[in-house]
Amino acid sequence: MQVIEVGQNARYQREFIQFPVRLYRNDPCWIRPLDTDVEEVFDPTRNKRFDNGECVRYLLLNDAQETIGRVAAFVDRDIANLDNDQPTGGLGFFECINDRAAAFRLFDTARSWLQNRGMEAMDGPINFGDRDRWWGLLVDGFEREPNYCMPYTKPYYISFFEEYGFQDYFKQFTFGIPTTWSKLTSMSQAVKDRARRIYENTDYSFRTIDKRQLPAAAEQFRHIYNAAWGGHSGVKEMSAEQAQVLMQKLKPVIDEKIIYFAYYGDEPVAFFVCLPELNQVFKYVNGKLDWIGKLKFLWHMIRKTNRKAFGVVFGVSPAHQGKGLEAAIALRMPHEAAHNPDFQYTELEMNWVGDFNPIMVRFVSQLGSTIVKTHVTYRYLFDRTKPFKRCPVIGRRKEKE
Repeated sequence: MQVIEVGQNARYQREFIQFPVRLYRNDPCWIRPLDTDVEEVFDPTRNKRFDNGECVRYLLLNDAQETIGRVAAFVDRDIANLDNDQPTGGLGFFECINDRAAAFRLFDTARSWLQNRGMEAMDGPINFGDRDRWWGLLVDGFEREPNYCMPYTKPYYISFFEEYGFQDYFKQFTFGIPTTWSKLTSMSQAVKDRARRIYENTDYSFRTIDKRQLPAAAEQFRHIYNAAWGGHSGVKEMSAEQAQVLMQKLKPVIDEKIIYFAYYGDEPVAFFVCLPELNQVFKYVNGKLDWIGKLKFLWHMIRKTNRKAFGVVFGVSPAHQGKGLEAAIALRMPHEAAHNPDFQYTELEMNWVGDFNPIMVRFVSQLGSTIVKTHVTYRYLFDRTKPFKRCPVIGRRKEKE
């Protein structure tokens, strides 16, 4: 076996994209990611993580010079020491044939590169970027198609990671939630009661966004996001520039009626950002958003062929948590569906509910949802004598973990 660095070699870069296409060609649930979404991660002109980080990509070849695996390794120095007991880098975009030796060779290669840059642990499989993309190993839910920019991986990868010595750092649950009141039969009555109290409180109001006022929406999103999530384990506060860039990137696919903001008086205090589940459209373009792919995308969006929405992110300012606002804003979509006969979405999947947030796990479960997919983010400590610690639980002091 031979490991080769992708670097700036155009042929190797194409092979990094094409190898999974061959690997998953007989898997009916796999949806090819957009080539541009993968390439963006490794482009210093488009990925701001390169400002204080670096990454490398590798291909693994067999004796016949055929690709049998790939992997990326990266260091983001802004978060390498954030809430970690040791400098921690990342491993991601791992794909491999069903060969333990090949997988371990890729892990060893990433580990060596990270050690040479002062890292003492590696998380994987993760992204050289934000957590909402390419994060975690699928361990349950192989019978369902992946959501946009969420990993769909081979079942045999689980044994590769665990036998190498990776340990479960945290789990990420995807919950499936009906969007119609008639199907929310298992919703907790307590949740309904808390939501009703908020709706009856005239200090609170709810609005969807207006595409014509995206800059204002971006700033409100940032305000709530930083209050709710900024500074949590591995999460940096969002800058004004990042918020504006994010909203502009989402603009072409935003459906105004499924992005909800809550206000206390005039202050934005909660959001529930949902989008059309884009993989339900992108699965028809074979990874290419060329002019043919764009025409296909436009046709499906105009015809509203997609019936699935997905929850991108959910946040409530700390001062308003535990009062029922979580329930009230989460139920805006069933409310919209009940009052709009043309509402196109019949199911909702909520991505990325971490098991380190038991309050959110319990709350989403009370909405009548079920876990339909589970991803695991693993951690591997280079010093095998060092005690392993899982991700700190929100609301619990780190030293108690």
